[in-house]
Amino acid sequence: MKDNYKKIALWQTAFLGDAVLTLPLVKALALRFPDAEIHLFVRKGVEPLFAGQPELAGVHGFDKRGAQKGMSAARSFGAELGRQGFDLWISAHTSMRSAVVSMSTGIKDRIGYDTPWYNRFVYSETVKRRFDELEEVERLLALGEPLGISGPAPEVMLELPDDKLREAEEFFAGLSCGPVVGVHPGSTWETKKWPEQNFAWVIDKCINDGLKVILFGGPDEKELCQSVLAQVEQADKVIDLSGKLGLQQLAAHIRQLDVYLSNDSGPMHIAWIQKVPVVAMFGPTVRRFGFFPRGENSTVLESPEDLKCRPCGLHGGKSCPEKHHKCMTDITARMVWDEIVQKVGKGREKGNG
Repeated sequence: MKDNYKKIALWQTAFLGDAVLTLPLVKALALRFPDAEIHLFVRKGVEPLFAGQPELAGVHGFDKRGAQKGMSAARSFGAELGRQGFDLWISAHTSMRSAVVSMSTGIKDRIGYDTPWYNRFVYSETVKRRFDELEEVERLLALGEPLGISGPAPEVMLELPDDKLREAEEFFAGLSCGPVVGVHPGSTWETKKWPEQNFAWVIDKCINDGLKVILFGGPDEKELCQSVLAQVEQADKVIDLSGKLGLQQLAAHIRQLDVYLSNDSGPMHIAWIQKVPVVAMFGPTVRRFGFFPRGENSTVLESPEDLKCRPCGLHGGKSCPEKHHKCMTDITARMVWDEIVQKVGKGREKGNG
């Protein structure tokens, strides 16, 4: 590998949370090659979240579920990128489609993981992913080892446009005083969702304790959020922002929260990387996979029972294979409420310090 690169492509077209987890690697690359242009390639629709990141010269969407679906489109896209002057290609994604894009670029210096097996024929340098040993941030940083990148993950902040930050600040300034809890009941995967009635119970406890509650959800989660609200006794006191915020607005609003309550989801990563206290419920997935919210302000709640069926997969699924969903129902509303109380209490102590 060279000691100097001028234009670097970093490829991570998995889910929203996976893209957020690449930010420490982006920062490490920027520190290692301060004069290089760094371009991040993400799943189409996710790119606005990173538009303000100062380490990035560009953020580009790959429409793998739409116009760029299929291996032929992947080859064409890779070939097009190969003509854009990139001198280093780094792929954080391990799919066959990502391998096809990577190979098709024709860029001489390409770094990827050594698994699956075909990656050994795709990349000029491969690194071990060490899935059972490292957390995801460190697995991603390992991609920088052939470039001389080592050491702990650098501190990085999700940078957002000033107008979106002001908009969120003004919104929160309009709320009466008191801690604000954000609640996100959704997830891409059905089995990752904590029961609706539990969310409703916790929301009512928050309101009874004088906490403000904001309900968050994407455009396709509005119906879920309405279903949760229908089970809240004091639903008129809940601020429902589901389906109303773009990604930049969502991130700016999350930054203002005192606590963020979430399933294992993409927005969970938007919260912890902004140092917002997080309470997350993990059921079909487990903390040891390494995709959990990091930092001393983050708490992952899992079933207290040693369920032999956990984990049931890397992502979860559409339904519980064992038909009982105990991995999520064993996480009680009282467990969640106790964590929220503790985090709000710490925030109050810090505010009075």
